[in-house]
Amino acid sequence: MAERHRSELVAQERSGHTAVVEDNLLYVWGGYVTIADDEVFLPNFEIWIYDMDRGLWEMSSMRGDVPPAMSGTCGCSLNGHLYIFGGCDNNGQTNEIYSVNLLDGKYTWKKISKASGAPPSPRDKLSCWVFGGRITFFGGYGHKLRNDINRRNFILDEASWVDDVYWGWNNEVHVFDPNHASWTEPQTNGRPPAPRAAHASATLGSKGYVCGGRVMETRTNDVHCLDLETWTWAEIVSPLSAVPVGRSWHSLTAVADSSLFLFGGLSVDCKPMSDGWLLNVETKKWQEISHPYENKPRLWHTASAGKDSDVIVFGGSCDYILLVDTGHCNDALVFQTEPYPLFRSCVDYIAKNVSICKMLGDQIPLLPSKLQHIVHRRMSYYRPPKNRTPLE
Repeated sequence: MAERHRSELVAQERSGHTAVVEDNLLYVWGGYVTIADDEVFLPNFEIWIYDMDRGLWEMSSMRGDVPPAMSGTCGCSLNGHLYIFGGCDNNGQTNEIYSVNLLDGKYTWKKISKASGAPPSPRDKLSCWVFGGRITFFGGYGHKLRNDINRRNFILDEASWVDDVYWGWNNEVHVFDPNHASWTEPQTNGRPPAPRAAHASATLGSKGYVCGGRVMETRTNDVHCLDLETWTWAEIVSPLSAVPVGRSWHSLTAVADSSLFLFGGLSVDCKPMSDGWLLNVETKKWQEISHPYENKPRLWHTASAGKDSDVIVFGGSCDYILLVDTGHCNDALVFQTEPYPLFRSCVDYIAKNVSICKMLGDQIPLLPSKLQHIVHRRMSYYRPPKNRTPLE
């Protein structure tokens, strides 16, 4: 078993990290923080685990083929494993892929170095969709040799080039199959989104959605959908109504069979935002929602789907990080996007009020043992010890 540490721990502030949820545990790896005007990558041999029922953090050491410390990786969870691809380390952007089993308690990284097919070029600030046991990667900012550039899916960053190496934005689609350790680049149909980075993506059923992002010097608010079975692109054009402003470094999370939740990001005028929106992909209508974190702007954070359609936003920055870059965060914001089931509402009510209602406390021992365990775990959330994160 990997070494675990629990006493008085809270995950450090960070941006550009990776986070996924498995069994109501939030796993956080990597990212960076600013120290004395320097960007410092956080330790790569640590994985932080947050128990969302109890409100407790712990940190476990990692082993194996540990990836370099970096930010801007693309991460996802598939069959109990965390996969990360790309990112930026001290040597620049990478195109390596790693995996780690989150369920065996060992946290041993494996570098997948013998995959067949051609991997994507080095890049960061990309996104991915998980469907059919495969991971589909889209977009990002990175570099290519001049002879490898296809102007149809790569926009040059005219200010960034060295000899025959050019940086820029892409709209490429690459698929990684973990079962066969293989890379493929499917031929897509329809009109694809413009090349971009720092966008947000989410999977609903057999379709992958991409929203906004940075396209050269512009931040967009367009929404596109890729059918992951037919590889056909379609743009989601909303009726004339309120729509989110263009942005980058935001998040998009599937919260129901037909709904996506958008939060935060950096606006066209470089303003950190805290607005929340729901997109119904069937009616193609946006709805801005009120929430308790409207005074907590976030960008380059992570957003993970929890139980009962909760969205857990962790970390990120509350500043325009290209100018200020001091406001990294370590609080986790829980957004309730749908009414809770009666069972959860009852458990939360008991756990929250047992300390002020003697009758509730006296009746807990009368509950079935399994239900007692659930209630006691939830009680620790509402009566947190010192090492509880400021999860709200």
